Amino acid sequence: MTSADVLVDAFSRIQGVVHEAVVGLDEEALAHRIDPDSNSIAWLLWHLARVQDDHIADVAETEQVWLVQNWAARFGLPLDEEDTGYGHDSEQVESVRASGELLTGYYDAVHEQTLRFVTGLGDADLDEIIDASWSPPVTLGVRLVSVIADDLQHAGQAALLNGFLRRTL
Repeated sequence: MTSADVLVDAFSRIQGVVHEAVVGLDEEALAHRIDPDSNSIAWLLWHLARVQDDHIADVAETEQVWLVQNWAARFGLPLDEEDTGYGHDSEQVESVRASGELLTGYYDAVHEQTLRFVTGLGDADLDEIIDASWSPPVTLGVRLVSVIADDLQHAGQAALLNGFLRRTL
């Protein structure tokens, strides 16, 4: 297995959890928050897709699919088009509402762009320093693992909420 194969496998696992997290829930349930300051499934999936889209576009030196494939307009959120959800307050979290089809459609588009990028990587590419402002400097490999870890954490949170909501709503 190559490092590119490992990255494809990891990102594909995220895609599977994203799809599972919307099963059986309508838009209202996807926006449900278990308390006033918690995140909804819709926000979690939108946020993880936005972060992946933003970070992969940056390292691949491409445009974000959010903008070039018109996902920002499709979602129609009352947020800045560049917003990824980082640091959102409760009101901003509440504003993220979308159907499961829209959430998975956007994630799938991000996933396609991600795979186009990572399948072309070799082992040596992962050692490239992409952000020297940190100590130690951030390599491409570290950045990709960070995206995977963050996405899996949020996808797992969404999956847990799906199980809870399907039993209680």
